[in-house]
Amino acid sequence: MKICIYGAGAIGGWMGSELARAGCSVSVVARGVTLDALQRHGLRLRLHGNDGRVTSQAVVCSANPADLGVQELVVLAVKAPSLPEVARQIAPLMGPNTMVLTAMNGVPWWFLQGFGGTLAGTHLTSVDPDGALARAVPARHIVGCVVHASCSLDAPGQVRHRFGNKLILGEPSGEKTIRVRQLAALLEKAGFEAQVSGQIQKDIWFKLWGNMTVNPISALTGATTDLIMGDDLVRGFVSSVMLEAKEIGARIGITIDQQPEDRHAVTLKLGAFKTSMLQDVEAGKAVELDALVSAVKELGQLTQVPTPFTDALLGLARLQARVRGLY
Repeated sequence: MKICIYGAGAIGGWMGSELARAGCSVSVVARGVTLDALQRHGLRLRLHGNDGRVTSQAVVCSANPADLGVQELVVLAVKAPSLPEVARQIAPLMGPNTMVLTAMNGVPWWFLQGFGGTLAGTHLTSVDPDGALARAVPARHIVGCVVHASCSLDAPGQVRHRFGNKLILGEPSGEKTIRVRQLAALLEKAGFEAQVSGQIQKDIWFKLWGNMTVNPISALTGATTDLIMGDDLVRGFVSSVMLEAKEIGARIGITIDQQPEDRHAVTLKLGAFKTSMLQDVEAGKAVELDALVSAVKELGQLTQVPTPFTDALLGLARLQARVRGLY
């Protein structure tokens, strides 16, 4: 399969390395120091449990998608703040049958396509203000993806895989099509644990249910997850935000059978974990607040669920990010 990785950060680099190792024809859209590193060394990966060895996979790479041509699969692994650039540049990669696998955190722009009851088809302005993404990547090309893995960058183009290997895939409509089943089989062959979901929006929402709170709180405070969960007042605030999101989910057809304390127990098992948003703040990178929090606020308005705790979290995190020039 001819595959382009759009966004060679930690997750994109990990997926691209494994797909190239499995024999796929992998190309990468990259810029700056990342492009230079890929041209010199290829995609480098240090796998968990691999005795510290770094593997390298040669890939075709360019800052200009037109150099790479039409793809069978585009793995979209950028952070949400980079999506406006994707909307402007992705066209040369797109053919009539190109799949776009959105391996990203938070609520995607296509979330209510083919799903949501009375809200089905509603455009979410918090994540796609002018509809540019919906026009550039129509829903028919989308395969949603929820990544359950932890990776980080040791250097530009060099990924360290820490734990987790699971990819959940699904069509926005929930249909288990031939293409999504074939894609899951390809990913399994490449060494991932791939699962096809009958409602990918539920998997997206369930992951979001945990990281929409801990991510921005870590960015605000500089605290690792163990410290956030270890403070009774902060943990109580997190629970209040989660209960708002749980009610929103119930009104659009996503039932969460857990209580916040159930998820807190899972988070505590991660130990002193540094969230991706905290890593972005420390690196001076733009934060993806809109996909993680603003979209929940918008969905609360659409479903008529009051969100005072979510609003407080968004307001504080957004202000801090603006002061730092990261939003």
